[in-house]
Amino acid sequence: MQIYPQVFIGSVQETQHCGVSAIHKRGVDDVLVLGSLGIEGDEQAEKRYHGGPDRALCHYPQEHYEFWHHRYPELEDLFAPCAFGENLSTLGMTEESVFIGDIYSWGDARIQVTQPRSPCYKLNGFTGIENFAQVMQDEGRCGWLYRVIKGGKVGSNMPMKLLSRNSDVSVQEAIMIAFHAPYDEELYQRLLSAAGLSASWSLTMQNRLDNHKIEEFHHRLFGKGR
Repeated sequence: MQIYPQVFIGSVQETQHCGVSAIHKRGVDDVLVLGSLGIEGDEQAEKRYHGGPDRALCHYPQEHYEFWHHRYPELEDLFAPCAFGENLSTLGMTEESVFIGDIYSWGDARIQVTQPRSPCYKLNGFTGIENFAQVMQDEGRCGWLYRVIKGGKVGSNMPMKLLSRNSDVSVQEAIMIAFHAPYDEELYQRLLSAAGLSASWSLTMQNRLDNHKIEEFHHRLFGKGR
């Protein structure tokens, strides 16, 4: 199945509710150049948590926006593709149907799924809902990230096509293991065995095994002030 993505890029700027961020993106229909760190012209503000080789692209299913419309009807105008700073938005791909390690063709490029997106506190400021990142995490409607294993020309008129499936761990299951399940060494080993898993998530799962506990989520979900 071929799916045509909506494509978005943005630059780092001072925002009213999210501080310095590149969450505000714009749709692009032109042919673009995709390199190892993402689409030419796209930027990330906090590179410790965003961007890098394993997080070169962010993908968010368009299907989820209908859920957010129903959950927060007063913010219906806010919830539309690229609201959460994603680069790619599609119909027909969700956390249930996309797997860690999946390799897709997109134009001349080849991209590989590396991890779910980890919601962060800047989404709270963006939406005006103080616990929105927590809700997104709890609902498992997080989207996912890619590494670029072959760069090239890409665009919204170029379809994405699944080329190979390299693990049996869906993005949905990865979210469950990382964010929802109680401490479980077998689950962490299962996620670690998923071909293509990002270095940061591999380290997180290994740290859980080493320390025999789950790391805290509070700082990521609520920031320093909470």
